[in-house]
Amino acid sequence: MNETLSNEDRDFVSKTGDRMQRLRDQLGRRIVGLDGPIEELLTAVLAQGHSLLVGVPGLAKTLLIQSVAECLSLDFRRIQFTPDLMPSDITGTIVISKDEDGGRAFNFRKGPIFANIILADEINRTPPKTQAALMEALEERQVTAAGERHDLPRPFFVLATQNPIEQEGTYPLPVAQLDRFMFMIRVDYPSFDDEYQIMRLTTSSYKSELEQVFDREDVVRLHEIARKIPIGERLMRYAMELTRRTRAESGVAPPFVREWLTWGGGPRATQYLILGAKARALLFGQTQVRAEDLRAVAPPVLRHRIMLSYHAEAEDLVPDEVIEELLAQTPA
Repeated sequence: MNETLSNEDRDFVSKTGDRMQRLRDQLGRRIVGLDGPIEELLTAVLAQGHSLLVGVPGLAKTLLIQSVAECLSLDFRRIQFTPDLMPSDITGTIVISKDEDGGRAFNFRKGPIFANIILADEINRTPPKTQAALMEALEERQVTAAGERHDLPRPFFVLATQNPIEQEGTYPLPVAQLDRFMFMIRVDYPSFDDEYQIMRLTTSSYKSELEQVFDREDVVRLHEIARKIPIGERLMRYAMELTRRTRAESGVAPPFVREWLTWGGGPRATQYLILGAKARALLFGQTQVRAEDLRAVAPPVLRHRIMLSYHAEAEDLVPDEVIEELLAQTPA
């Protein structure tokens, strides 16, 4: 059901576009050459979605996430995932302590996941048992200990990083767990000019002090407004068409999809296409979703939800090439 924006909401959206530009400018003082990942990350934050950042070490993924938390005035915790990390190291544990009467009582000691923004660094380096401990937090925004539910603070995001090069000693995330992440954001090498700027800034005494652009209450309000951004019936059907055409057995998949893909996106992919498009509209101060918003969020939404066939892998294709062809053959 499409909601309508009140005049107050429209005024808030208009001002949000200017404030978001200030936020991007602030991040640009510390982060060089990552305009695309910054836009996608902020879109996911506005949509209250979790993201997986994939890139080789040393591309400022951690610094980017920490800088976003600083500009949004949100609590930030970093969890370094290692092979010996236990689920209780993330969610918390039950401890015995003395109460006021001198007796003993069981109390829950919160783990580092009780923060607004969680950096799950190198999430594929920890065993599946520990990875699974994140799933309840990702989906329900709560953790359960000793049968008791503990709500996580609002807002709550998990921003995970993954190294695509080293596979030895890693535990690839199952498809079901990958599907919990709204976006997979690719972080690539900088251009020559950007890398020169990085060297100039990081090897000098320059220190970037970032200003707070939003506070916690602003972020919660942004989440509420993002879902109210209207999307037309035609664009909602277009989002469904994009997802359905990734399914080789759907009957509407083009020939190249039937050749290159063995698995396509499910209904959650369409949900995230629509929510991502609404959030991107808000990011740029728009009061309605445009076709270009849907097309812009299609790569980060779909790239980890489609599975290449053996034939596609033999031709050294990557998911982004399939998505690019899908967008070219599916006009809005």
